[in-house]
This record gives sequence, structure tokens and C-alpha cells, in this order.
Amino acid sequence: MPTTSAAARRAEQRREYNANLAECPGHDVLATLSDKWLTLVISALAGGPLRHGELSAVVAGATQKMLTQTLRKAEREGLVTRTVTASVPVRVDYRLTALGQSLLPLQRAIKTWAETHIGEVHAARAAYDTVSSESV
Repeated sequence: MPTTSAAARRAEQRREYNANLAECPGHDVLATLSDKWLTLVISALAGGPLRHGELSAVVAGATQKMLTQTLRKAEREGLVTRTVTASVPVRVDYRLTALGQSLLPLQRAIKTWAETHIGEVHAARAAYDTVSSESV
């Protein structure tokens, strides 16, 4: 059995946990968290549980299919719970789990950053588009 140096082991560990590599264990979680619809659903549920129809009204632009897929993904990731109440008609509520709640401060920080820097982003886009159109 070949021996591995400490430097080689460290290099292997860095490679395994580099989020920029497709095989990184955290890569799929980052992809999920950066999903536009998931972000909007998490924000919508910040105020408390909502039914599918209520979420549909809050998350403007999401089709029923997209909202359903997003809720299933969020439930699978442990961010949202789905509670079915036996009644006529059946009532289904979605609520953030503790894990989902832990995302809210991060989302709020990103939202604040975006609102603070939107002018700079728009100016950078305009400058880029001007240079790009001149070079064509």
C-alpha cells in the first residue's frame, strides 16, 4: 500500500471540497441555493406557513409546475416542510424548517447588498455594453 505525503493529502482534501469543481459535495447544494425560484419561495415563507395558492400569488411569475417542483426540491433539501391536514378539501401548508430559517439572514444580506449596489451594477452593465457594441 503506497504512502501519501501530508502535502498530497492536503491537496486532495482541497480538491475534494472546492465548490468550483463539479464533483464537490457542496456543489449541488450551492446550485440549489442559487436557484431563483427557491430563493423567492424561502423569502415568501419567511412570514409563516402558506398554502400553494398563497405562495403562487406571492411568487409572481412562477408557473404552477415550477412552484411545485421548487417546493419538492426545498422539501427534499430539508428547507421546507409540507403538512397535509385532512379536511374537505384537503389543506396543504408549507413552512420553513429550522434549516430554512437559517437561510433568511443570508438572503436578507444579499438583498441589501443588491439594493445598495444596483446603481453600480447598472452602470457597469452600460459601460460593458457600450464597449462590447463598439468592438463588434
